Amino acid sequence: MLWEGEEAKGHAVCLPFPAQGHINAMLKVAKLLHSKGLHITFLHTQSNHDRLFFAGHHHQPTSFRFEPVPADITLDHPLIHGPLRQPTRSLLERLMSATPPPTCIVADVFMSFSLELAAELGLPHAFLCPVSPCGFMGFLHYKDLMDRGIVPLTSESDLTNGYLETVIDWIPGMKNIRLRDLPSYFRTTDRNDCLMNFCRDEAQAALRASAIIVHTFEDLEHAVLDALSSILPPVYPIGPLDLLLSQIPDRESIEPIRSSLWEEDSSCIDWLEGREPGSVMYVNFGSIANLTIQQLTEFAWGIANSGCGFLWVIRPDIVKGEPEPAALPAEFLAETSRRGLVTTWCRQEDVLGHPSVGGFLTHCGWNSTMEAVSVGVPLICWPVLAEQQTNCRYLCDEWGMGLEIGEDVRRGEVEEKIRELMGGEKGVEMRKNAIKWKESACRAAGPGGKSSLHLERLLKDVIFSR
Repeated sequence: MLWEGEEAKGHAVCLPFPAQGHINAMLKVAKLLHSKGLHITFLHTQSNHDRLFFAGHHHQPTSFRFEPVPADITLDHPLIHGPLRQPTRSLLERLMSATPPPTCIVADVFMSFSLELAAELGLPHAFLCPVSPCGFMGFLHYKDLMDRGIVPLTSESDLTNGYLETVIDWIPGMKNIRLRDLPSYFRTTDRNDCLMNFCRDEAQAALRASAIIVHTFEDLEHAVLDALSSILPPVYPIGPLDLLLSQIPDRESIEPIRSSLWEEDSSCIDWLEGREPGSVMYVNFGSIANLTIQQLTEFAWGIANSGCGFLWVIRPDIVKGEPEPAALPAEFLAETSRRGLVTTWCRQEDVLGHPSVGGFLTHCGWNSTMEAVSVGVPLICWPVLAEQQTNCRYLCDEWGMGLEIGEDVRRGEVEEKIRELMGGEKGVEMRKNAIKWKESACRAAGPGGKSSLHLERLLKDVIFSR
């Protein structure tokens, strides 16, 4: 760990894609690099920088700084790189006169313009892939899918006529993958769709990288990692990040450095203290996914009818287009008041690691997936967008620790899956598999483990190569 007054071994500039999940993963990598003696400058868009400090995360030691890029963009901006490129370049040029000056750039794999900036400044560069390797393999093959005429869709009817069941048997390292299991942004009829083409182009840019950091561990995705390593520049699987961070002897010193764009409710941990071990279903659909009022209501009554205790995180903006924050039915709140708690945001790692949590109803974002794997908690999966469909497929069919809820949410199915996970025979088997993967993850992230060794190799090959 780098303390005040100590000389830094280097200076890493970290550039995340400006979405909560991407920020979370990058901050954990930044903390790992900081623990190895690097000064860190962590870049945020102006709006995210303002939100971070509004949420109360003010801890900023001299050796770990947050800097705003003076550009204000939204995630649905059709050309997200355009407004960011020049302000980021200007900021990097200013930092070059800092003490110590930047010695490397670590950028999100969906921020490909950083490749050119690093080359212009003569700095070593590494991409962080914050999505799953199996999901990124899907993005990497968007180009081939488009060239073969498989995507985009011919018509909207392809969403329901069985076309998504088409087996794609030629993607390396991925067996029995259906079109529906691949990242969802191809589900358009417009060949010029901005998001589909953005993901295709950003994934292809990874072929020009010097190094790719992936948030996983070898045993979990060995077939996909082998295939990626044959296609991409050197791949460094370091994960789970939380378990690697837990190896830092003085971790408490970096705990106050947070990345949540929402104010976190710490009282939910006190509420969990009064619950029986393994009795609570934790429900959280992440930082971006939106539900309709009908879906929210179906989930609510499915959770209520299961009879299970629950902690449910509901963002105020979870129902898109509504002028007021999402509201659960009053009858639901009255019926479940003694066995449930609803909050707006929490520190998820602490919740999932609590002994009272026995299951996780999730959108299958990769951070959430890896956090559940790290602590051995089985999942009920309702993928919404991006590579969440791929993560769901692997959780359920490859790793044996997930149950999928259909896209068309019905309270009866929600109730059934919760009952099965929390008390059924299938749930018992899933729990065994979840514990097996937790043990494997702990070995990988422990001293001498594969992920720990990959981190050391990354430091030697890239971070300290200048």
